[in-house]
Amino acid sequence: MADEKVKKGSYSAADITVLEGLEAVRRRPGMYIGTTGPDGLHHLVWEIFDNSRDEAMGGFADDIEVIVLPGDVIRCADNGRGIPVDQHKTTKVSALETIMTVLHAGGKFGGEGYKVSGGLHGVGASVVNALSTEMMVEVHREGGAYVQEYAKGKKQYAVKRLGSSKLHGTATTFKADAEIFTTTTVFDFDKIVSHLREQAYLVKGLRITIIDAREANIKIPKPGSQLFIREAFSDCPSQTFYFEGGLRSLVSFYNRYQKPIHKNIFYIEKDYIAPGGREEDSVEVEIAFQYVDDITSRIFPFANNIYNLEQGTHITGFRTALTRSLNAYGRKSGQLKESEENLTGDDVLEGLTAVVSVKLREIQFEGQTKAKLGSVEARAAVDSVFAESLAMFMEENPDDARAIISKSILALKARKAAKAAKDSVLRKGALEGFGLPGKLSDCQSREPEESEVFIVEGDSAGGSSKQGRDRRTQAILPLRGKILNVERARLDKMLASQEIKNLILALGTAIGDVFDLSKLRYHKVIIATDADVDGAHIRTLLLTLFFRHFRPVIEGGYLYIAQPPLYKIKKGKEVSYAYSDEEKVKILGTDSALVIEGEGEEGEALVEEVDDAKSKLPKIRIQRYKGLGEMNPEELWETTMDPARRVLKKVDIDDAIDADHVFDILMGEDVSSRKNFIQSNAKRANLDI
Repeated sequence: MADEKVKKGSYSAADITVLEGLEAVRRRPGMYIGTTGPDGLHHLVWEIFDNSRDEAMGGFADDIEVIVLPGDVIRCADNGRGIPVDQHKTTKVSALETIMTVLHAGGKFGGEGYKVSGGLHGVGASVVNALSTEMMVEVHREGGAYVQEYAKGKKQYAVKRLGSSKLHGTATTFKADAEIFTTTTVFDFDKIVSHLREQAYLVKGLRITIIDAREANIKIPKPGSQLFIREAFSDCPSQTFYFEGGLRSLVSFYNRYQKPIHKNIFYIEKDYIAPGGREEDSVEVEIAFQYVDDITSRIFPFANNIYNLEQGTHITGFRTALTRSLNAYGRKSGQLKESEENLTGDDVLEGLTAVVSVKLREIQFEGQTKAKLGSVEARAAVDSVFAESLAMFMEENPDDARAIISKSILALKARKAAKAAKDSVLRKGALEGFGLPGKLSDCQSREPEESEVFIVEGDSAGGSSKQGRDRRTQAILPLRGKILNVERARLDKMLASQEIKNLILALGTAIGDVFDLSKLRYHKVIIATDADVDGAHIRTLLLTLFFRHFRPVIEGGYLYIAQPPLYKIKKGKEVSYAYSDEEKVKILGTDSALVIEGEGEEGEALVEEVDDAKSKLPKIRIQRYKGLGEMNPEELWETTMDPARRVLKKVDIDDAIDADHVFDILMGEDVSSRKNFIQSNAKRANLDI
């Protein structure tokens, strides 16, 4: 039997698959760009842009142009040195072709091509090439203009010389392959603008222009004629960024909707050479921060101008130095009494907006998407440079230092109060599923994968949904009125709110430093509020709560918004539900001219009947729903709770930084910013009046 098993599971050289060229990238794109969804699609833009940005970081370029052309084709041009086109001694083809068609080939592995770059993988350009149906690279260099085109990573011809040129730089044009990016190949212009704006702050003196030319009906100049083509699209939506202030300006931008608690923004830019190290191996450290009147922290880490979503060694060094320095100054100044405990890392982070940027020659990321910095030397560099400069800053700015220490001491006291409140509320039994709130009508299933909870507004909706639900898998949690706005509320105040306490206990994850996503009791958490102004407000308050305190629930794909119908339409014996005004018109068809709608004096929905005998059309009845409580259990099941027929919208976070700013504006105390935001975005809102 053992011999037979070995024979069936034979494993020899014949079983080894060798993928030629860039075929490996097309087979396993997720290994190189993280995902083939929208984030991976935009990662293509970042990879090509990073090559141009690296030229600017090296001092060889000061102008980058990114254009989204018709058909969602991306063109990125810079006035750098231009990719070399001479023959490569190993591959025996041009350096341009080598870079674009061979993995791990580029000017970032050694030599003097780049002192600092966005990464040493050398796969960026070739990966984008592999995942594009068409790609063209135009090079202006050493008096000549050159071009080469590719399709799905394969060259279409050898590098061509187009003629002489006085320009210098590179222009790369590509179209993402719909076979790879099956979700969408449509680029989000706002997402591109947000990302590249950040890059303009990070590279002082760099001009970045972004143009949305998808609606343009303009003939694009032929390759070789010019490098930048922005003048041809002067009537298209565009943004241009140029900043001399560096990270200091970026912190001001992040805090534009916040109230600073100290006047001066801390800033340091310095090269760090390790003891006994060489000057060429120095680490460039640039840090800016400012505390604001808020309870959340915002730390933005960058390594070689790549944003590190999962932070890394540089942030470890930053947090260590910050905590140590503030404790030392607090003791020295007498603000921290001998009887008081030290400030913790969490205490000193509260209300902090900081940008930490390091640049290293030999850089190591954990994964191709560069989400986390792994370079060990970055920790010591940031710790040393930051600690020394922060001590000097506090000595020179005693008022600022006093405000910062006071802010951290307040956080320490609040943390202790919150811990006491949490310990009294989130008992061990409650965390394990006992002591569930009395308002919760739980489901019978104890399997989170098949269980869902509807968070509904008020007892009326709660009653209908309890009767209409599938008791085996669907739980109902009614909330009374509007919950606390948690945007500026500390944990102890939140836990004093019975409605929030009920929600925490129902979810089972706990909150704060003991939050545990694995204990989430339902893998569908569904917000089901009424389709009116109050319902929208309650929904926004709940979204704020989840974004600030249960973000892993959103990131895990567990949070949804129910879409109950707006209308019930009965034509004769035929009953239909419309979820929008457009859908209502479509259901009514040509009969819509006969329909009269309205509301009563108290705002209750009216039922209108039309019976035109002359036209011999069927009787039409339209009921306008304002709330879930107006539906009987059968209607609620049919339209909002039945998994086979309902409409749910999954809540996700496309850009956490932008989302953070939106919640700051909408839920914070700055009335003028909120008013301006609402006015500027009014046309994009779906109004239900």
